[in-house]
Amino acid sequence: MQALVDVILPVFLVIGFGYLAVWRNWFSDAGVNGLMKFTQNFAIPCLLFSAIAGLDLSASFDLRLVFSFYTGALSGFVLGLFGALVVFKRPIEDAVVIGFCCLFSNSVLLGLPLTERAYGPDALEANFAIIALHSPFCYGVGITVMEVVRAKGQAGPALLGRVLKAMFSNALIVGIVLGLLVNLSGIALPQVMQDGLDLMSRAALPAALFGLGGVLASYRPEGDMRLVIYICLVSLIVHPLITRGLGLMVSLPVEATRSAVLTAAMAPGVNAYIFASMYGRAMRVAATAVLVGTALTILTAWVWLGVLP
Repeated sequence: MQALVDVILPVFLVIGFGYLAVWRNWFSDAGVNGLMKFTQNFAIPCLLFSAIAGLDLSASFDLRLVFSFYTGALSGFVLGLFGALVVFKRPIEDAVVIGFCCLFSNSVLLGLPLTERAYGPDALEANFAIIALHSPFCYGVGITVMEVVRAKGQAGPALLGRVLKAMFSNALIVGIVLGLLVNLSGIALPQVMQDGLDLMSRAALPAALFGLGGVLASYRPEGDMRLVIYICLVSLIVHPLITRGLGLMVSLPVEATRSAVLTAAMAPGVNAYIFASMYGRAMRVAATAVLVGTALTILTAWVWLGVLP
């Protein structure tokens, strides 16, 4: 119960405040759109750039961490894709979107604040190691499979260009790549620039959580609820279970295990709906999965915090 009160509820209270503000028309939809553009295109890329630029890559990029988390994520994609095709009889393009919903956990807006509140700021190194690969990996998988499906398996040499263009149109990926370049080059940022980045970074998560609540207020639980529950089951239980099992198998350190499992246990992120919108497929299901999954994370994160050492 203490973890629920001290760690989880403060994060979801900010989300709930954003939801209430938009629902009661205290904050406009246009304001939410502007706030989310600020956080997604500027503040969070600054946070990721600053964190990754200063990350100790040799200590943080543990192959066991990457293997455990991303094997779980890829398993979620496969389960979502084939579950949608075989069990729910959805068209192949819808199935790719549903697989993406099971693949893309909300590693930044939920994973970072929950991990920080549970284990402290020093516990975030493994989170940032996961996040450095998260958007490139997930968009790379989702876009590649969708483009192959749309081309009926004969995408040709233009496929790589389309995948890279779609990925590098994402400000989060740009922030990650620039942070990695600064880290690997050993460039020291001027203090005044670092201070500015720190100011932007401190605004990122609170503003993004409030904005996420506002975005969720515009969603309606209208998709196929059986399919939505299936997505939530894969995202909130199966992915972290696989990550936890593989972490034990490869003797992943406790600190990295906590970050990996808690990140894996997050609901589908808003990027799942963005991906659905890119292709105009399964948009209602994706929106409903983000809404329902985020609400269920209050309980499932509490359980996972109790299970983790």
